[in-house]
Amino acid sequence: MMLEGRVALVTGGGRGIGRATAIVFAREGARVVVADVDSSSGEGVAAEIERSGGKARFVRLDVTDAAAVQRAFEIVHDTVGPLDVLVNNAGIVNDARLVKMTSEQWSRVIDVNLTGVFHCGQAAARAMAGRGGAIINISSIVGLHGNFGQSNYAAAKAGVIAMTKTWARELGRDGVRVNAIAPGFIATEILRDMPEKVVTMVKDRTPLGRLGSPADIAEACAWLASDRASFVTGAVLSVDGGLVL
Repeated sequence: MMLEGRVALVTGGGRGIGRATAIVFAREGARVVVADVDSSSGEGVAAEIERSGGKARFVRLDVTDAAAVQRAFEIVHDTVGPLDVLVNNAGIVNDARLVKMTSEQWSRVIDVNLTGVFHCGQAAARAMAGRGGAIINISSIVGLHGNFGQSNYAAAKAGVIAMTKTWARELGRDGVRVNAIAPGFIATEILRDMPEKVVTMVKDRTPLGRLGSPADIAEACAWLASDRASFVTGAVLSVDGGLVL
């Protein structure tokens, strides 16, 4: 098992990519902390892992609250053990074209998808100081190439990539590896409101001919978190079925 005995915290762990990542990490031997602002979904994932023979606990976490983030990381240290892996996955969408996007739409997405990643990355860096570890930030191909109606989301995800490269430079001497994954279109709840014709168009443009699954991203996270990627830091791994080619 790639992650035997390691303590891993997954933000946004109650659904979608976060849920899949928590389950794969537990399968690979990690003690998983499922962190989510939604207690019901987060507790459900932790219970699912426990029923399957894995080790997990739930921690309620609002990534936009810096003080709450720090407390949550301290709880993890005291009750589960020293943190080895952080997956910064929590994120939201609130789309609108530039001329119609409100300040509230802009700020909310930036607060969760960018500032929340900063808060958790900072707490993880402090927890991993002198010990080493792995931070994996979930960005998006939208952060690399933009997307219609997603000024806020694209800006946040591009910022995540920039922070990833900066943290890799800053934390490498402490043995902390920092990488990002840029998913393509993944079959999660976020796509449910997307028009069917758009989904079909994306599939047709993807060389592999399908949408990605949350498990596709989870497996990439597990590899980056493991010793098999011990010389990989500052990388942005596109997991998109070839969509951006």
